[in-house]
Amino acid sequence: MDTQKEALRRIISTLANKNEELQNFLETIDNTLTGLQEESCTVMSELEAELEQLRSTLDEKGAQLRDIIKEEKQRKEADLQKQMSEGKCALLSCEELFEFANQTLTITNEEEFLTAAKQIKERVTMAPAFRLTTRLAVSENMSQFTVDFSVEKAGLQRLHFLPVPRAPEIDVSSCVVRDNTITVTWRPLGDADGNSDGSCGPVERYELEYRKTNCDRSLRAARETCWDKLYDIRETQVTITDLKFDSRFIVVRVRARNKAAAGEFSEPVAVETRAFTFGFDASTAHAELKVQGDSVTWEPQGVKGHDPRLRGKENKSSRSATPSPNKTAASRAGRDRFAGESYTVLGDQEMMDGCHYWELRPLADWKSFTVGVTYRASLGRFDQLGKGAGSWCLHASQWLQTSLAAKHNNRAKALDWPLPQRIGICCDYDNGDLWFIDVDRLRLLHSFKTKFSQPLVPAFTVWCGGIAIATGLQVPSFMGNFTSTNLSLSSLSQ
Repeated sequence: MDTQKEALRRIISTLANKNEELQNFLETIDNTLTGLQEESCTVMSELEAELEQLRSTLDEKGAQLRDIIKEEKQRKEADLQKQMSEGKCALLSCEELFEFANQTLTITNEEEFLTAAKQIKERVTMAPAFRLTTRLAVSENMSQFTVDFSVEKAGLQRLHFLPVPRAPEIDVSSCVVRDNTITVTWRPLGDADGNSDGSCGPVERYELEYRKTNCDRSLRAARETCWDKLYDIRETQVTITDLKFDSRFIVVRVRARNKAAAGEFSEPVAVETRAFTFGFDASTAHAELKVQGDSVTWEPQGVKGHDPRLRGKENKSSRSATPSPNKTAASRAGRDRFAGESYTVLGDQEMMDGCHYWELRPLADWKSFTVGVTYRASLGRFDQLGKGAGSWCLHASQWLQTSLAAKHNNRAKALDWPLPQRIGICCDYDNGDLWFIDVDRLRLLHSFKTKFSQPLVPAFTVWCGGIAIATGLQVPSFMGNFTSTNLSLSSLSQ
């Protein structure tokens, strides 16, 4: 009985999954049908608009040609009418002179005859009929305005819907990853790739999509919504900026768009993005430090170590004002937290090799902070950064007076430089180098040279105000200005 029930449960589970799958399928069909209807209406409207524009263009061109023919006809008519008027005047004058000459022949008086003949001779010389040219000013030929639309007719007969452009091809060898940006270059597939008639029309712009992943074998996303998009790209390359490299790869794909529509996406390409990504280890944070995302702030809780009245009472029973671990009210789960005046929090990722980079930015109303690296095991709950041999740090303060100093093994070196607003920390574990950079001014604040023997973790101390960190950053190219070990830096930047 139990076996049959279990088998029935499996069947019911299978049916439930199939039912959900069919519901999703039907919903997809319904959405696709709605989209098809809307898209068809849109395309139909666009077609009517194009045809109307074509008719408007033909009408406009026809009106221009008609005007030219009318102007030429009117000019020739005016010239011929003028010649006709002049010809009629000449004909009338010629007829009058002809009649006068015939009458002269009947004169018998010699003197009168000679006078009349002289007049006829003079009138013939000046007669319009003899000064008027009988060559037509213009001809009736209008063949120069004959048009041949055979080519246009053939083009209209070949008129068809514009195909979508082919998918471009990403040129992997030309893609550049540098300073947390990725420049993607691609090659459009056009005339040289079998599209000699240019039937797809000119590509107006490109669209690029990218997403982060930790696996390069699954390049295609299950859902389109996981892609970040860049639109209206006019060139065959684009630079993606303001990236955080918190994954192993960034997958990119691109497609072309002409006047008709967008084509298929290119084959996705995985670009490797190596960088050091970490967060604050909240389990190590001092009780008065509040960790929230990429920032940590100091929020005093009024415990014994900060209440002057309680601190005096504590001195009566102890040589130190710092409460000992066995007198702290922390639970067992909080025994890894820093306590006393060590307002410290560690990073949650270790560095055991390679070159790593991250940045720190002080928040408003800060008074004092410290940033550096440490061996986790060498830093006790009440220890401060830079006091022992296992931590290296940069300390900044604007409490009472402004100061900036590098600290290690209980030694401090004052730095003559304004307090930075953005500090870059670069740790080359293999070569034993640690650099602190004023990023805004591109100034090397201080560097440590040593030999690291244990895994390192980023470490931070905050008193009053707060700090924010930026991780997932490549070693920036400007680090080459501060170190001669360009080989190790460039190997991570590529």
